[in-house]
Amino acid sequence: MYALEKVGVAPLRRAWQALVERVDADAVVLVDGGTDILMRGDESGLGTPAEDMVSLAAVSGLEVAERLIVCLGFGIDTFHGVCHAHFLENVAALARTGGFLGAFSLLRAMPEASAFLEAVAYAQERTPERPSIVNGSIAAAVEGRFGDVPIGTERTAKSELFINPLMTLYFAFDLAAVAKASLYLPMLEGTESIFEVQARIEGFRKGIAIRPHRPIPH
Repeated sequence: MYALEKVGVAPLRRAWQALVERVDADAVVLVDGGTDILMRGDESGLGTPAEDMVSLAAVSGLEVAERLIVCLGFGIDTFHGVCHAHFLENVAALARTGGFLGAFSLLRAMPEASAFLEAVAYAQERTPERPSIVNGSIAAAVEGRFGDVPIGTERTAKSELFINPLMTLYFAFDLAAVAKASLYLPMLEGTESIFEVQARIEGFRKGIAIRPHRPIPH
């Protein structure tokens, strides 16, 4: 297990390339807890884009054979203003270009799912002051819970949750296709700090037309 600093695109790409060479990796898979990594920039809300976009930009420039993105936790980013109709619209656009690789469910009977539930419980027990809302929500969905149910943290006590089976879906994408669809990713090239990344995203948002928020009509 390796940990990388929260930095800009340039130093993170160097770190990723060094790691790929060190472990002789033939693939890199970015896993997003939530779906905001698919926000291309003109959506009504981007969620928390800085770290996701730095990772996307850094890995898009790597010399590695296979580069993928998977998203787990549909609906979780609602708390951060993501419109999930826009997420589905972006998935449809990627499907047209071959960048959407399909989806599958994380089922409780899977050994991997059991290991995930154990890991979440372990982490919650050891970080009682700030357990992960994302992982707690996904774990609750994997366990078959539904609606506004406890997820092992008081941080959501004032919020109405909607835990549901869609949170267990892994959406898979070709990383290069996602990077190409982004409207502002090239603007992040050369950034050294995460603060520089945030400033460039904010500046980009001030000069574009934003797609209006829309509900999913189901």
